[in-house]
Amino acid sequence: MSKLPNIGTSIFTIMSKLASDHNAINLSQGFPNFPVDERLKDIVAQLAQEEVHQYTPMSGFPPLLQKIAKLTAEQYNRTINPDTELLITTGATQGIFTTIQALVNKGDEVLILDPSYDSYEPSVLLANGIPVRIPLNDDYSPNWETIEKACSTKTRMIIINNPHNPSGRILSQYDFNKLEAILEKFPHILLLSDEVYEYITFEEKHISVHTREKLHNRCITASSFGKSFHVTGWKIGYIIAPEHLMYEIKKVHQFLVFSVNSLSQAAISKYLDIVSITEIRSFYKQKRDYFRQLLQNSRFELLPCEGTYFQVVSYANISDENDFDFCKRLIKEYGVAAIPISTFYANAKDLKLIRFCFAKDNLTLEAAAHKLCQL
Repeated sequence: MSKLPNIGTSIFTIMSKLASDHNAINLSQGFPNFPVDERLKDIVAQLAQEEVHQYTPMSGFPPLLQKIAKLTAEQYNRTINPDTELLITTGATQGIFTTIQALVNKGDEVLILDPSYDSYEPSVLLANGIPVRIPLNDDYSPNWETIEKACSTKTRMIIINNPHNPSGRILSQYDFNKLEAILEKFPHILLLSDEVYEYITFEEKHISVHTREKLHNRCITASSFGKSFHVTGWKIGYIIAPEHLMYEIKKVHQFLVFSVNSLSQAAISKYLDIVSITEIRSFYKQKRDYFRQLLQNSRFELLPCEGTYFQVVSYANISDENDFDFCKRLIKEYGVAAIPISTFYANAKDLKLIRFCFAKDNLTLEAAAHKLCQL
């Protein structure tokens, strides 16, 4: 009997296969197609000749732990203990899964704000918890009244994603004030903050939970080097949590992964000495602005994109089809792959919106936009 009877093949796999079958430009799945920084490649080549190929300590490569603590202090003015409040994970998704397995018990409710990243609900179900999907407003802002009404003595955790995938929106000061007020009323509720796109924001920086001192003792934060440094295939991320929660998370981690790839940890550790985090923001801002400019004369309506490397567009002026059928036709007839937003909702809500990934080289973006402007 299946533990996940309602979980099938992911939409990302479906659309990527369709793109491959029809030789379409793949703007669906969220991974870059441009080269990795040559400096990082050189570091890997050098380290491959050194003795960095055995297990690291379970929590992570000690020099990398120290540098993440330093980065957190520099970026968010938060001091963390790298020995007790930090864990290197096999990508942020593993960190999120491990956190939920460690902290959610049978019958616990976990609030998930829809549309949402597709790993949250299965992780809750496998912990024998109860996912409670709360729809965001149609502009992707949270409805805090609805969220508060959903909180009860059964609620164990709220998951937020900031910057938000798939919408590209970021939470405001108002949102955090409301969130903190709710958590003050329900002191037993934990907060899991998925911040994998934290360094890919544009006009304004996102507000991290690291900057909210009230939340530090009850919040787990997930970050991703794979997203930040364009090395998604390395599957390397980290989580930060207070010691009493991290103690439980590490119990699960040791039997799920034990320790993360040693070469990638050593490489990221050295790379942090030479890379500027601010470069990431400006790099992706150029990508976003260029892609939006390329689509300016199309019939798509571009929604705000405040963070992440995804652009959501409305095709309501083009077709009345549901978003899944529209995406299939987009691949077959126009040669561009996108992701239908309805798949991120528990109830498959269809607002005639689709998502493009603009983490691609300019030639790819130009070729895709040329086809999209023909609709």
